[in-house]
Amino acid sequence: MSLTLDLTRATPAPSAPVNLTGLTREGLRQALIDAGVCPPEKAKMRASQVWRWIHHYGVTDFAMMSDVAKETRAKLAEAFTLARPEIVERQVSKDGTRKWLIRTAPGIEIETVYIPDVGRAGALCVSSQVGCTLNCTFCHTGTQKLVRNLTAAEIVAQVQVARDDLEEWPSPKEDRRLSNIVFMGMGEPLYNLDHVADAIDIISDNEGIALSRRRITVSTSGVVPQLPALGDRTAAMLAISLHATNDALRDVLVPLNRKYPLDQLMAGIRAYPGLSNARRVTFEYVMLKGVNDSPEEARALVKLIQGIPAKVNLIPFNPWPGTDYQCSDWATIERFAAILNKAGYASPIRTPRGRDILAACGQLKSESEKVRASALRKAERDAA
Repeated sequence: MSLTLDLTRATPAPSAPVNLTGLTREGLRQALIDAGVCPPEKAKMRASQVWRWIHHYGVTDFAMMSDVAKETRAKLAEAFTLARPEIVERQVSKDGTRKWLIRTAPGIEIETVYIPDVGRAGALCVSSQVGCTLNCTFCHTGTQKLVRNLTAAEIVAQVQVARDDLEEWPSPKEDRRLSNIVFMGMGEPLYNLDHVADAIDIISDNEGIALSRRRITVSTSGVVPQLPALGDRTAAMLAISLHATNDALRDVLVPLNRKYPLDQLMAGIRAYPGLSNARRVTFEYVMLKGVNDSPEEARALVKLIQGIPAKVNLIPFNPWPGTDYQCSDWATIERFAAILNKAGYASPIRTPRGRDILAACGQLKSESEKVRASALRKAERDAA
């Protein structure tokens, strides 16, 4: 009996080319040097050229970079990619809200929403993670387990997909349809701060998409230790997903509160870099019927945020399949807002947008996970 050993080695699969979309200016310059596209002394100039084609003109083909030599374009195409992610589904609400289900890699799906007539002209709600670890009980996204953080390229790609659909290339100076970015989609941005900060640097660059940092808002459920870094690294506007005025209730609604209770959170907010009357923090407060919507809660909220330059966004609860929460009655919400207004805090009531396509606040979730979670909740109810 003979035995033959196979000593051949499997050829490793070639690594995917780097997508230049997610590189900062310095990262792009270094990538061009490392790939041998140009010598170090010309890299800054070449990076500026490529940058404008990617982020100002929105091109996805190196061949379109007309002021770059053909030989250099060939080297770029060999080493890198500008490909957009796959759009699995595009939905448009009766109110004009647009939602895209985007697949950035096998098994990696995120949802991104464009809401017209919000902010200066229209706001894009972007995701920072696939799924979420926070398990906020009123939030549909919170029922999807965390898969992974998104890269800066995957975050910026959401902006590019929206601008493609809105036909907003090259980047306009005026009359933008997409004027604001809000990190209020899937995930907790402060658990992915490195990639979020890089994405904000790219989105706000004056020679690219050129959105002012004052029109970029990052919403957090309260990862207190990361608040100083968020302010120092991004200078973004801060929003806090609050929803309760005492620890007992917030522990239930926002379980992260057990780790960073309200006294720590409020101290962190008061120390947020750049906080002023011109750069107010936004407190997000979802209105849950019979849970957090009483006049007593409104007065407690006034006391909690006293002295902080702030406004309060009151968010009518947006239902999703399987939830036990209900939206507060409109009269109750208006009474709550009146108490805040009387105390001197602007408290707009957010008009629900995109509910018919599950694109409203707290409703985002990748489609495959919606199906699985729905089946799981049904099985749990049947077993009870």
